[in-house]
Amino acid sequence: MATRDTTIDQPVATSVRRTVQREETKASFLTTEFYAFLATVAGILIAAAQADNFDAPRAWTLVAAVAVGYMVSRGLAKSGSAHRDRD
Repeated sequence: MATRDTTIDQPVATSVRRTVQREETKASFLTTEFYAFLATVAGILIAAAQADNFDAPRAWTLVAAVAVGYMVSRGLAKSGSAHRDRD
């Protein structure tokens, strides 16, 4: 019975490291959430100007809350992208 040599010369697989570089998320002004944000802010400010029982401090508080929500949503959108600036 013949024995087989298990050390046959085979080409060594070179590990080519391919980095998948995903692009940055869309610019904020190209998203529909930006236009929804603008429409919501405009609606709040128009309602504050027209309604007698809707005062300015409440309107600006709502605008601030909508702006915070928009910033959080953009932050979550960008957190999924792999691109990081080196700055």
